[in-house]
Amino acid sequence: MVDVEALIRALPKVEQHIHIVGSTRAETLLWILEEGGSKSPFETVEDVRRFFQYRDFPHFINVYMKVFRCITRESQFERITYEMLEDDARCNVRYVEASFSAPDHVREGLDYGLMLDAINRGVSHAHRDFGIQCNLRVDLVRNYGPNVGMQVLDWIENKSDNIVSIDIGGSEEKFPPKPFAPVYQKAKEVGLHLVAHAGEAAGPESIWDAINYLNVERIGHGVTARQDPKLIAYLRKRDIAVEMCPTSNLRTGVITSLQNHPIKTFFDKGVKVTVNTDDPSMFNTDMNNEYLQLHQQLNFTVSELFELTLNALDSSFLPETQKLQMHESFMKEYRRLIDDFS
Repeated sequence: MVDVEALIRALPKVEQHIHIVGSTRAETLLWILEEGGSKSPFETVEDVRRFFQYRDFPHFINVYMKVFRCITRESQFERITYEMLEDDARCNVRYVEASFSAPDHVREGLDYGLMLDAINRGVSHAHRDFGIQCNLRVDLVRNYGPNVGMQVLDWIENKSDNIVSIDIGGSEEKFPPKPFAPVYQKAKEVGLHLVAHAGEAAGPESIWDAINYLNVERIGHGVTARQDPKLIAYLRKRDIAVEMCPTSNLRTGVITSLQNHPIKTFFDKGVKVTVNTDDPSMFNTDMNNEYLQLHQQLNFTVSELFELTLNALDSSFLPETQKLQMHESFMKEYRRLIDDFS
């Protein structure tokens, strides 16, 4: 009898939507507070895990902001990034596009360049130890408005090591996409790929606006697209990938149960969906758990889960030659796994 769960864990994977700060392990948060000389509100790892419980999406944002303010030294990003990639590598994730909210930290007094250097040291160290590859996405943070977004683009133009794309996270309902149109136009001109959080805490109009005004290549979350059949058809027709994060959506109250998550519906309708952890430490998840939950709660087959991997690879921002090489190696590995487990 095939051990389906072991096979799912062994599948090669790609993660497109993961926030570096949201990957901070509970024990690492305690270390950060101790190293920074801050009076810690937590005494134990269990205290931190209790803190990572959310009433709703605004409460999650509030907790996230408290966590990012704990980071008081640029060098701390090296450990956080390394451990994030170590956790992904443990789940057989081979390529990651990780997001960091540069303006959040600069507003708290950190230096953008030193922060980027520390993140990339973590990336290099993890690649050396685990073979995992990682590129970066900068979240402009929509709450600060388009002028700050333009300023962040200037930072990226001056120092862009491993940065492949931009995004707008933050309070989606209060800060719609349209005002960021000039920022996204400039980002495209300087060669950055375009992503936006949309359809997580606001309706399908937020997704339409991200498509129409920002010309995004991928949508982060996109859950509320289910309210608009024309939008689903458009996403499929235009081959716009949707980075879905089921456990995250459950933990923040965006959905009521995993069985109620629209990822399988979108998948069955031909939308290019991917599965991701979003903020794995803050949601007590990892990529193996995401794949297993899709299998257990939404009846994704092993071949369908592997298709999610290929969706993530094909819609990634890797150069085409690397994509083709990785696609070929994934196909060989998948066939070998099917033979080994059958």
